[in-house]
Amino acid sequence: MMKHYNAILPLLDKCKTMAELRQLHGLMITTSVIKYVIPLSRLIDFCANSKAGDLDYAESVFSQIEVPGAYIWNSMIKAYSNINNPDEALHMYREMQRRDMVAGLKVFEAIPKWNVVAWTNLISGYVNNGWPKKAIEVYKEMEFWSVESNEITLVNVLVACSHSRDINSGKWVHSRICHQGYDPFESNSNFNIILATAIIDMYAKCGSLGYARKLFDKMPQKNLVAWNSMVGAYIQYGRVEEALGLFRDMMIGGFQPDIATSFSIIGISAHLGALSLGQNIHSFVLKTNIVKDIAVGTALLDMYAKVGDVISSHKIFCELQKKDTIAWTSMIIGLAMHEHAEEALSTFKRMQEDPNVIPDEITYIGVLFACSHLGLVEEGQRHFTSMVDDYSIEPTIEHYGCMVDLLSRAGRFEEAERVVKKMPTQPNIAIWGALLNGCEIHGNVNLADQLRSRITELEPRGSGVYVLLSNIYASVGKWQEAKLARELMTHRRIAKTRGHSTIELKLLNL
Repeated sequence: MMKHYNAILPLLDKCKTMAELRQLHGLMITTSVIKYVIPLSRLIDFCANSKAGDLDYAESVFSQIEVPGAYIWNSMIKAYSNINNPDEALHMYREMQRRDMVAGLKVFEAIPKWNVVAWTNLISGYVNNGWPKKAIEVYKEMEFWSVESNEITLVNVLVACSHSRDINSGKWVHSRICHQGYDPFESNSNFNIILATAIIDMYAKCGSLGYARKLFDKMPQKNLVAWNSMVGAYIQYGRVEEALGLFRDMMIGGFQPDIATSFSIIGISAHLGALSLGQNIHSFVLKTNIVKDIAVGTALLDMYAKVGDVISSHKIFCELQKKDTIAWTSMIIGLAMHEHAEEALSTFKRMQEDPNVIPDEITYIGVLFACSHLGLVEEGQRHFTSMVDDYSIEPTIEHYGCMVDLLSRAGRFEEAERVVKKMPTQPNIAIWGALLNGCEIHGNVNLADQLRSRITELEPRGSGVYVLLSNIYASVGKWQEAKLARELMTHRRIAKTRGHSTIELKLLNL
């Protein structure tokens, strides 16, 4: 056996084509070398990841392996990642975890006496494999059998409650912690910061922010996880001011935000247009390894793009070692929104040349918006068709809005109205506003008259459409109608907004 093993192994390293590989595979089967991990792993890796390989063949061989080793799993996951198939890569990763979990469960069931260590390992396994509800069930069964949990058990089951957003089970676990004398908030002399943080994180993630903050403030000492948990929870539930206040306290206290918190704070900066806050976070991440994270880098370029600093946004974009769909899209929309429509379209062209990314529905909103502002009707129509035919993207009302805006700006009102009629959903105020914007550009008072009743029926809360109506009537001397449009806006207590059209405002909030 070893004679064949030693002969085949170097041949696998020298293999150049699938024809040679198939011959070696047959030889491995007839000599039983296929049973050995190393040659089998090399065979799979050649099929899956070499330029001359064949992923279908790799899948066929893989399906016959009863217990794949870690190297084989990694080869398959890498192969799917290389062909830009993240769904299959993720499925393969989860299947690997599931099989490990099943093996662990068999070991657990074989233990004659289930002690706290065995129970805790099983609970931890379910939590780490994304089955938090199952972890909670196991803990309840553990309680039923009167096995006393330790602090490690309790931390794991609290994490399960956090992940499943199960506040009722979380409160019950907290009561068990107190009953067993483990309550970290009762004794400062024996303070378990890990257990305390897990309790706070559970309440925070489940939405009980007031109680989580009360416990947080009682902590005699705080760790980075506790700070990030509270800041992240405030952001998650939309309590921006409290998140920013706590974030400032965190920084003053000398604690550094993690990737998740940095990402969230950058997002808040973009949403509020708080450039100085975003710049401060940017300065911080430049001093850490966080800046290398693609999500943080993308969030920074998106923040700068949304506040209008396209130069900084483009600089970060160019420095990203890897650009995903979100990064490309953020750059395209940032350029399109701030009078760089030509650069937006050229950026989209480069994106299409990158085999590792695929444009999504948001990407195409930026592309169509750029076409609209450049008056590129035919190109916009071509992109709309490509979106549907080449990428199987179902058009949303935002895409239709961009097309209506594109055609209306070009004065092609009949085509714009045909687009509206073909929409699968009822037009909203953004659609009518885009059409009305074209009426103002081309002085189409008759169409504006037809749109007025449709617009007022929707009772828009923004002032843009009322101002457009008033301006259209004023441009042709219909002063009474212009006055009525303004009075209607005043009657509905709508303040005048400035700077962006209805389509633009939607883009800013993507």
